[in-house]
Amino acid sequence: MTKLAQAQHARLPVRSRIYRILYTAQGFCSRQELAARCGVSLPTLHQSLRELMAEGLVRYTGEGPSTGGRRAQGLDIVPELRYSVGIALNKRELRLVAADLRLQELAYRSVRFDVGACLAGREPKLAAHLEAFLDGAGLDRSRLLGVSVTVPGLVSEDQKTLLVAPTLEMKNVPLSQLLGAIPYPVNVDNDGSASGYAEYFLRRMTGSMAYLSLENGVGGAIVLGGTPYFGDHRRSGEFGHICVEPGGLRCACGKYGCLETYCTPQRIKAAFGVSTEEFFRGVEAHKPEYTALLYDMLRHLAVAINSIRMTLDCDVVIGGFMSEYLVPYLPILREYVLSGNPFEENADFVQFSSLRRHITPLGAALHYIQEFVAGV
Repeated sequence: MTKLAQAQHARLPVRSRIYRILYTAQGFCSRQELAARCGVSLPTLHQSLRELMAEGLVRYTGEGPSTGGRRAQGLDIVPELRYSVGIALNKRELRLVAADLRLQELAYRSVRFDVGACLAGREPKLAAHLEAFLDGAGLDRSRLLGVSVTVPGLVSEDQKTLLVAPTLEMKNVPLSQLLGAIPYPVNVDNDGSASGYAEYFLRRMTGSMAYLSLENGVGGAIVLGGTPYFGDHRRSGEFGHICVEPGGLRCACGKYGCLETYCTPQRIKAAFGVSTEEFFRGVEAHKPEYTALLYDMLRHLAVAINSIRMTLDCDVVIGGFMSEYLVPYLPILREYVLSGNPFEENADFVQFSSLRRHITPLGAALHYIQEFVAGV
């Protein structure tokens, strides 16, 4: 924790300090340890603990190891007290996740959802899919904190307008056309940004990270010293539009040579007419034309990674559902990265996400979880 973070933490009410310490604790935490970390006496700690337990926020978790005397009792938050729902939207599909306060997955569902040429008229269908998901998972709506939706594009600061979404072929679309029928608190975020914040959260990182999301589109997020960096116009992390091949393939954004045109399922589909899964089976079967395309994708990905590394000088974590297919080829990718990096002798800073497939909807769900924790 930085000195600034420590000072901010010390100004919080005791109950807030207790909850946040327990929320981030790894392993057994006793009352004595908790009092020391909070910087308060045991009587003061007990008073706040009673309040938290009465509200169902904190509980005892059993006894610690024996040290010869009376065993200490452990404490923890109650993660199942509340939950949040994250929905990841793309052109053909909705992915819905429910997660508890520790971002542990409670339920998941993928459903067909054809966005079409516009969002108009889609709000009752999305709301119906959400209600069916909650019913199917047997989730108590009274414990639902809110629903956060990610979109593959830029959202206005007031969250009312989808400014631009190249993969959806949309500009300046009112988001009420999509979310207006949801009867719960609703948040909207960029899919790459949400995924990046979830990755940072799950890794329990304290430094800086650039997250590169490989889905049907390419996006990302930047976290500097634990704080998300949005940029002056909320466009940070738009790594998909780094030019990796001047004058190259035409991108959905209208420009040429963007990373998004080189490292997505659409390129595979356009080249061979097969799914991503079929393509990588072909690579494993040593089909030369498939292997050649994979290596070209990795080379262009390495160009973007080096641009990010040279600019931000931090770890680059690659996630999104495309990334799970690339894990066996990490050594090759790192070789390509090193070939364009004049400063380093290894590329260990290039890593894959530990939670690739569901990280986008989980990242969306994290919004209301963090809001809840901050409000205790």
